[in-house]
Amino acid sequence: MVDDIFGQRRAAEPEPVDVTPPARPQSKREPRNRPDGDEPDGRDGQRGPRRSNGRRTRRVVAGSLVAAVGLVGTGLIGSTTVEVLRQKDATLTAPAEAAGLVRDDSEDARTTAEYLSTAFAAGIDLDRSIGVVYSGRGDERRSVLLFGGTTLLWSPERDLDTLLEMLGDEQGTVTGIREVPAGPYGGVMKCGATPTDDGDMPVCGWADHGSVAVAVFPGRSVDESAKLLTELRAAMQRR
Repeated sequence: MVDDIFGQRRAAEPEPVDVTPPARPQSKREPRNRPDGDEPDGRDGQRGPRRSNGRRTRRVVAGSLVAAVGLVGTGLIGSTTVEVLRQKDATLTAPAEAAGLVRDDSEDARTTAEYLSTAFAAGIDLDRSIGVVYSGRGDERRSVLLFGGTTLLWSPERDLDTLLEMLGDEQGTVTGIREVPAGPYGGVMKCGATPTDDGDMPVCGWADHGSVAVAVFPGRSVDESAKLLTELRAAMQRR
């Protein structure tokens, strides 16, 4: 109790009450751009998945794939360049004897060889062309007619296919074309057959970055013809 100004006693006034609401503790918010790439996933401030790391991983993988493809491509280009340099300076000759056969120098044989070599040289731009007939000793029915030439060929297989197609136009469609072993000189060698009055006649040819040639083999099988062409090539081609 206290005395008022009139000398009367009265109850003491209550102390003032602070009604200001207490300040909420400041939340420790994560920075928007975190160094490690984490971002809050919600209001509770928990960390979400490290999205930027996922993107970084994808970029690294993609970059590695691009680099790998580049290295493979460089290797392929390099190997092709080596093949071109090794094969481009080829020469073809027609020795008097080759693979157990004898060159036929008769007028008919020379006329036929020259006609075909000229016709096929018109389809492929050759630096030098060749045409020759080889005969078995005493067996003209098993003669071999070969024609082709030398030049720098960037697509040997395509040029060989062109020659086989042109031969089909002259003799009849060449069917059953398949790749066979090309022998020590490499490149590509293919064989097929074309129809004649006496049955199917084997046709084989080879091509590399310096030469291309096709031969017909009457009276022989395709397998025998492929082996014989490999032997003829070994006797006729030089680098």
